[in-house]
Amino acid sequence: MSEPTMGRFEGKTHILPVRVYYEDTDVSGIVYHANYLRFLERGRSEALRLAGVHHMVMMSGEEPVAWTIRRIEIDYARPAKLDDALEVHTRYRVLAGARLNGEQWVKRNGEDLVTAKIEAALITMSGRPRRIPEQVRAKIAQYLD
Repeated sequence: MSEPTMGRFEGKTHILPVRVYYEDTDVSGIVYHANYLRFLERGRSEALRLAGVHHMVMMSGEEPVAWTIRRIEIDYARPAKLDDALEVHTRYRVLAGARLNGEQWVKRNGEDLVTAKIEAALITMSGRPRRIPEQVRAKIAQYLD
């Protein structure tokens, strides 16, 4: 059985292919607005995984930590439809303290459908912010734009 795609990096931008399935759409065959958040989450997760930062490793450490979205700003320009082949582009910009800021785009045939600005934070399981560990910082830093 083959491994699901983790996407690829082109320079410092991660690109994840995504297909629109029936479950992603509303009754009209248009992607339901909240499902773009799922596509964006997959893009961020796969970008981190391909950079060598694994969620389960971070959650199983001496002090378990996890990423959470602190803020997201999203603009919907054009709709995606059932069966569309999309690409989720993720670019990280700033790594400071407990925060990781970036930008994301969902594209179809090179055309921007959705753009987003994100701010993620690293937190403990009790919800307190935690400085990003140096080994994680080093893996992400090489992809900062």
